[in-house]
Amino acid sequence: MKRKVLLMGKSGSGKTSMRSIIFANYIAKDTRRLGATIDVEYSNVRLLGKLALNLWDCGGQDGFMDSYLTSQREQVFRNVEVLIYVFDVESRDEKDLIYYQSIIDGMREGSKDAQVTIKLMLIFCLIHKMDLIQQDKREKIFNMRCKDLAERSYPFKPIVFATSIWDETLYKAWSSIVYSLIPNVQHLESSLEKFRVQCEASEVILFEKATFLVIAHTKESNNPDIHRFEKVSNIIKQFKLSCSKSQAHFQTMELRNNQMSLFIQPLTSNTYILVVLSDPNIRIILTNIESSIPILNIQAAKNHFEKIEFE
Repeated sequence: MKRKVLLMGKSGSGKTSMRSIIFANYIAKDTRRLGATIDVEYSNVRLLGKLALNLWDCGGQDGFMDSYLTSQREQVFRNVEVLIYVFDVESRDEKDLIYYQSIIDGMREGSKDAQVTIKLMLIFCLIHKMDLIQQDKREKIFNMRCKDLAERSYPFKPIVFATSIWDETLYKAWSSIVYSLIPNVQHLESSLEKFRVQCEASEVILFEKATFLVIAHTKESNNPDIHRFEKVSNIIKQFKLSCSKSQAHFQTMELRNNQMSLFIQPLTSNTYILVVLSDPNIRIILTNIESSIPILNIQAAKNHFEKIEFE
């Protein structure tokens, strides 16, 4: 199951940096040594066994952008399923928006069935480098960009994120993109909820193994920290990179404090699972009897979730 994904935007907007962080295990500061993308860089990213992204990272220099919209138009926009367009939040170049509108037209024309495309094609716009904007002005600027993009994207309805490579917002955006592409995500979430109830866990989160992007989650009650998933993704990804530099292999993690017990374990060949136990009665039982019970529960669920991945 291969999905064609275009990653586009003006040169310097940060496309290759974010791709390198998410899929090539770069840390933010190391992206400074990346050069500009020349024409199109192709990569095939496999997620969850059978889901593959045919990712086209398109150079954003004016000459390349003009070429995509003219001589390469048919090749570039044929049967695209996902567009990720990156805007530099500090850019005031009107040409950027003109390119974006032209690309929207090219995608619609490149589909075998325009009506199907409008219903099924996914448009993600990332307002990037938000860390360069003063904290008290970010929301206002972001809302203005959202309104402008909604008007310029007709008949599509873009999903817009504010992102930065220096915090968890990048993981939130890309987790949402990957989530939208998983064909059996409802079945996956339903099974995850059953697992959570059987384990008497307060929260369970499923991560893609290589990228540690959030795939699915279920919880007992609302949590005040709405960015906790992306924070965990960022922390574990950085920890894995630190392990690699020390020639160590990250496998599992277990954390305990006076409020919860947390377990991160491999679930399937393509996923990791995070189980949070906060019920004090359950935690007392685990401490006094057998602390490995959550790990045994995860191992027992492995075959079931392996089957879901390959449905």
